[in-house]
Amino acid sequence: MKFEEIPWKDVLIDTRDFVVFKDGFPVTEGHVLFVPKVEDWEHLAKCYKAAYAWGYDWVQSGYCDSYNIGQNVGIEAGQTVMWPHVHLIPRRKGDMEDPRGGVRHVIPSKGNYKKDKSDQEFLDYCSGM
Repeated sequence: MKFEEIPWKDVLIDTRDFVVFKDGFPVTEGHVLFVPKVEDWEHLAKCYKAAYAWGYDWVQSGYCDSYNIGQNVGIEAGQTVMWPHVHLIPRRKGDMEDPRGGVRHVIPSKGNYKKDKSDQEFLDYCSGM
């Protein structure tokens, strides 16, 4: 896959090294993706650094109480778009009964976004991106 082929279109910020998109299937309100323009360690590291800074700023400003940063790498890990991208997921008190375990299950009912959509809805969504 090439950067030009990524499915996300809802751009929040476009920098020299990466783009921040709204996630198409957000786990929580504000879930965003940091997507490097080049598939290498340097650009991916910049995505992680920016995601951490955004999350920190969100907590300091009161937008959320905490946040998760994560990446699915490979099909068996749940990756569905085969271009590297870093998830920043804002977390709020009460968004799940017991948040212990964090990225092990973030929001269990939201983990498999295809499960709540028919295959056709998923294909329609992807084709419209």
